[in-house]
Amino acid sequence: MPLPVRTPAPENTGAPLGRAMKRPPLDSGRMLEALRTVQDQVDQVAGLLVATHDGLVLADDTDSVEADSVAAMSAAAIGLAAQFTAQARIGESRSAMFEGSSGYVCVFPVEGSLLLVVFGQPEITMGLFTLAAKQALTLLRNQLPAVGGAYRTPPSPE
Repeated sequence: MPLPVRTPAPENTGAPLGRAMKRPPLDSGRMLEALRTVQDQVDQVAGLLVATHDGLVLADDTDSVEADSVAAMSAAAIGLAAQFTAQARIGESRSAMFEGSSGYVCVFPVEGSLLLVVFGQPEITMGLFTLAAKQALTLLRNQLPAVGGAYRTPPSPE
């Protein structure tokens, strides 16, 4: 049996394909300010990063972290978490958490196509980190209207 081949994409005729992919503008300066506000209000958080589901950094307030790599890995982690929870039949994924020898990192879907990555302080307990990370998520969600509104994923064309 022959292998499937990719067919060339149709030429762009200028006609729109499906629904418009318009996103509200997101002010990265305001997003960084929001991250700093959240970090000031939540103890036990060592850093925060906001990325898209595509793995692009929107804003980060972290130290000694390669933001671009973390953003890309956070997109992969949340995608894997969604697949894992679906296969395990335990409902929709709410986060992906990782424990290291000196702390934790958690990835949350925030709203639309945004991801929040929360880094815990060294030597924090898992329980305390979980509470701090969820508090940071709630505070960031409350900050989003001031940052530029919701950053929603466009509906898929059907």
